[in-house]
Amino acid sequence: MKKLRCLLEFSVGRFRYLELKKPSPEEAILRHISSNVTFLIFQIHSQYQNTTVSFSETLLPNASGTGTDKGLVFILRPEQSICTWHLETSDPEPVQNVAIPLSYSESDPIPGGCNLEFDLDIDSNIYLEYNFFETTIKFAPANLGHARGADAPPCDVKTGQDSRWRLQYDVYQYFLPENDLTEEALLRHLQRMAEVPQVQANALKVVTLTADDKTSVSFSSLRGQGVIYNVIVRDPFLNTSAAYVPAHTYACSFEAGEDNCSSLGRVSTKVFFTLFALLGLFICFFGHRFWKTELFFIGFIFMGFFFYILITRLTPIKYDVRLVLTAVAGSVGGIFLVAAWWRFGILVLCMLCVGLVLGFLVSSVTFFTPLGNLKIFRDDSVFWVTFSCIAILIPLVFMGCLRILNILSCGFIGSYSVVLAVDSYLYTSLSYITLNVLKRVLHMDFRRAFINVPFQANDFIILAVWGMLAVSGITLQIRRERGQPFFPPHPYKLWKRERERRVTNILDPSYHIPPLRERLYGRLAQIKELFQKEQPAGERTPLLL
Repeated sequence: MKKLRCLLEFSVGRFRYLELKKPSPEEAILRHISSNVTFLIFQIHSQYQNTTVSFSETLLPNASGTGTDKGLVFILRPEQSICTWHLETSDPEPVQNVAIPLSYSESDPIPGGCNLEFDLDIDSNIYLEYNFFETTIKFAPANLGHARGADAPPCDVKTGQDSRWRLQYDVYQYFLPENDLTEEALLRHLQRMAEVPQVQANALKVVTLTADDKTSVSFSSLRGQGVIYNVIVRDPFLNTSAAYVPAHTYACSFEAGEDNCSSLGRVSTKVFFTLFALLGLFICFFGHRFWKTELFFIGFIFMGFFFYILITRLTPIKYDVRLVLTAVAGSVGGIFLVAAWWRFGILVLCMLCVGLVLGFLVSSVTFFTPLGNLKIFRDDSVFWVTFSCIAILIPLVFMGCLRILNILSCGFIGSYSVVLAVDSYLYTSLSYITLNVLKRVLHMDFRRAFINVPFQANDFIILAVWGMLAVSGITLQIRRERGQPFFPPHPYKLWKRERERRVTNILDPSYHIPPLRERLYGRLAQIKELFQKEQPAGERTPLLL
C-alpha cells in the first residue's frame, strides 16, 4: 500500500519546524528557484531520534541519508525551478525537526563534491564519532563549483591552483548553554550554525585545514554538554565559500538505560568527591595547623591518582569498583606519608610532595588555556617534559619559604576539591583542568584533540567561589600562624624524649603506670578468668606457724 505523503512548502534560507511520525512520511518542495542558483543543500536536524531524507520515495544508499543531522546536495539541471525531497522516520515516537534549504551559485565550492569515502555521491554531511575521551568529526573533500549543465571539475587529475586543491576548510565549534539538554535549545541554536555568515559570527574557529590535510579533526569529549560542529569550505581565489551540514553531540546517549545524558552523575562519584571536598575544605582553612591531616590529604591525592591510572590501563574492572579501590589505595598512601613524617621527620621530603601536587595543579591550569592547543604540544615528549618542568618548578621556587608554600598549597588544592565536587552534581568546565591531563595519560590518541571548553555564567560563578575560598583560606592561615613555629617538631623525637623522661622521673605519676605490654596481658588475664570454672567450696584452714 502506497504511503500517503504530506506536502511541505519551503523557502530558500528559511528554517521550518516540523514533526515527523512513523506512518506519515512527508514531502518537502521548493519552488521558484532562481536561475543563478546551481546547487542546493537541504538539511534536517533532530535532537537524538533519526530522520531520513531522500531524493525519491525509494530509499537508495547513494541518494538518501539517515541520522540526527542529515543533508543532501542537489545539482540543478538547466531551467529547473522546482526541487523535492522525501522525509520520514522509523522511530515509533514523533520526532521534532527543523529543516532548511540553502542555495549556492556556480562560483561557490560544493561541500563533499569529491567524496570517495561515504555512500552519497556528493556528501556534505559531517560524520561524528565520540567516546569518553574524544569526539572526532570527518567530512568529504569539496570540489570547485560549476555552471548548470556543465561537467564537474575532476577531483584528483590536477593539483594546481585551478583545481580543488586550492580550497581551504575552516572548522568551527559552537557550545550550547551549559546544563540545558532541551530540544528547543538545540533546534534554536542550530539555526546559528547553518549559513556561512552566521557560523563565522557566532562560532569559534578552531583550525584551518588545507587540501593536503586529512579531513578529520578531534576534540575533547564534554559529556552532557551540547556542542555543534560545522565546516566552512573557502575558495581563496574567487573569495567564495559554502557551509557543510552542521552536526551536534552531547557525548552521551539519551536512550541509554544507565548513565544517560539526563543522569550522568553516578552515586559513587558524588559520594567520593563530596567526602573529598569536605576534607579539602578543612585543609583550605586549617591545613597548616593540622599538619598530619594535610599530609594524609596530599598522600591520598598522590597515591590515588597514580593507582587509578594503573588499574584503568591494566584492568577492565568497572568504574564503581575502580573508584572504591582508588579510595582505599589513596587512604593507604595518606597513612604512609603521615607515618613517614612521624618516624623520620624529614620536612623537605614532605614539602616536596606538597609542592609537587601544587605544581601539578598549576601546570594543569597552564595547559587548560589556549596554550594547550598549540601544535607543538601534540608531541607527547614535548608535552610531558614541559608539564613536568612546570610542576617541579613550583616547589623549587618556594624551597626557601616552606611555610608559604604549604599555606598556598592548602588554599589552592583544598578549594579546588570543592570545584570537583560541584562538577559531580552540576556541569562545570573547570573540572577539565585536571580531567584533560588524566585523559591524556589514559588515552594515547587524546594528544591530537583540541581541548576547548565553554566558559559561561555558572563557570564564572564557580571560578569566583574557587578564588574566594583560596584567598580566604590563605589569608586566614597566614594571619593565624604569624608568630608561631614554622612547622611542628619531629613527632618521634618528642615521643622518645617523653618516654625517657617518664623512665627517669620517679615523681611523674606516669612512671608508676605499668608498660603497655603488661597492661594488655593483665586485661587478657581478667578476660580469661571470666571463662574459668568456679572451684567447689570446702573447708579451708589456714596453716598456723
